[in-house]
Order: sequence, then structure tokens, then C-alpha cells
Amino acid sequence: MRIISGTNRGRQLQGPPDSTVRPTSDSLRETLFNILGPRLGGSSVIDVFAGTGAVGLEALSRGASGVTFVERDPRMIRVLKENIRRCGAENACVIVNRDFLSGAVPPGTFDVVFLDPPYEIKELEAALLAAGTFVAAGGRLILEHSKRRDTPEEIAGLRRRRTVIAGDSALSFYSET
Repeated sequence: MRIISGTNRGRQLQGPPDSTVRPTSDSLRETLFNILGPRLGGSSVIDVFAGTGAVGLEALSRGASGVTFVERDPRMIRVLKENIRRCGAENACVIVNRDFLSGAVPPGTFDVVFLDPPYEIKELEAALLAAGTFVAAGGRLILEHSKRRDTPEEIAGLRRRRTVIAGDSALSFYSET
């Protein structure tokens, strides 16, 4: 796993400690950031169910102004901290060590909200509703999910504008209705 482009291009990232965590693949991240393109510059990003932090760190490498990572697994927090260190991004990152669905995440809004819950999560709609509250005016919510999973057309005042399928994964892009 590596940073694909930007200021940290080629930087190797530490992977998860075991197969219970499914990091976003390099090819899916490349697809995501090709779609986001230049709109990413200077934006604020929240990476929910952050895992290794690869998505948020890729966003920083490509010009995001800062990233908030939300992750509850202590093993992944250690990996995330190491990956932030490897990228020299300590001053641009905040780690929230909490369960996102508990509602214990500090308030705020972000230009890009990336939500990558476990594919089998039962509370997907609750996660989308919660994530929708973090989307700034003109911002986007991106959900990574199994291509076999149905996602709502509209949620939290956001409409699904596009879904891109890559392998077994999909990215659904939501923005204001």
C-alpha cells in the first residue's frame, strides 16, 4: 500500500495487522481522486472508519488542507499514527478515537466526507445519516461499499449523483439536493 500521487507520491504505508480490516485498494483510491480532481485543493476532509488512513493521507498528498480520521480500533489507531508519521503529516491530521455511530465525534463540517464502513455493516443508513451532518455547503459525501449493496438515492438532504464500480467495491457520491 502506498500514496499514489502528490507530494508524498510513492510513500509506503503500513498495512492492517490482519485480514479483518479491508483497506481501500490503490486502484479504487486512484479512481476516487481522479473523480475529485482539482476540487480537492485546500479542502477539509474527514475519513470515517479510517483504518490505515490511506484515503485521508492520499487527500493530504493531493492538496487537502487537513484531515480528521475517525477510528475506534486501537490496533488500527497504532497503524494510522505510524502512517501519519511516515508522511510527515502530524500537523495536518486529527485522530478521533471513537465509535462513529455512538455520536461521540466532535461537531464540524468538511468539504469531503469519506465513509468506508465494513461492507457487512447493518447500520449503513444510520452511518450515512450521521455522515451527512458533516458535509459542508457544496461538499460531498463519498461512500465506499460492496457493489452488491443497495444504497439510498437520497439521505440527509443529499442525493446520490454517481456510483462507480471497481471490482467488488463501489463508490457512491452524494451532494446537496
